[in-house]
Amino acid sequence: MKRMLIAILSLAPIADSGADIYKYVAPDGRVYYTDEPKKGLDYRLIIRTRPRTYQRDLKFMSGNRLKFNDLIAKAAAKHQMDPKLLHAVIQAESAYNPNAVSSAGAVGLMQLMPDTARRYGVTDRRDAEQNVDGGTRYLKDLLAMFNSNLTLAVAGYNAGEGAVMKYGNSVPPYPETRNYVQHVLSLYRKS
Repeated sequence: MKRMLIAILSLAPIADSGADIYKYVAPDGRVYYTDEPKKGLDYRLIIRTRPRTYQRDLKFMSGNRLKFNDLIAKAAAKHQMDPKLLHAVIQAESAYNPNAVSSAGAVGLMQLMPDTARRYGVTDRRDAEQNVDGGTRYLKDLLAMFNSNLTLAVAGYNAGEGAVMKYGNSVPPYPETRNYVQHVLSLYRKS
């Protein structure tokens, strides 16, 4: 009977599932974790999970990677950057979705925040060419700021250069940033 129940349950359809986990630190220092961040609060994505539709999403990402390959190569050549690094950052940031919007308000392929976009003259963060150009320039500036230290530049891209400097020019102790750095560097090495 037990084997029959297991066989029946194994044939039952399983819904796609996946929930990103966000962290919020309240002004009083209390830390909250949720899969549904509240608008208006500074939640940070710390764990990105993949639903069972990941293979379908992977096909979407592969198509967009090809679609934006020339644009990324152009920005890399223009700013003397390694296109493999740009691909790694874009894959980690938006999975090549030019319409991606984070809960923190970052937009586009390279997930530019409003202040960063303004700093680099990006007037339309959803415009792939402007977004990649601005993100590439920011990443190049971070590499210069941190003496070509790729780990610190990638950490700065995620947490902001101020956070890296605050922690004595080291990767900030934020789980999201530490995971992000490992992920981007892994993607970069594999490319």
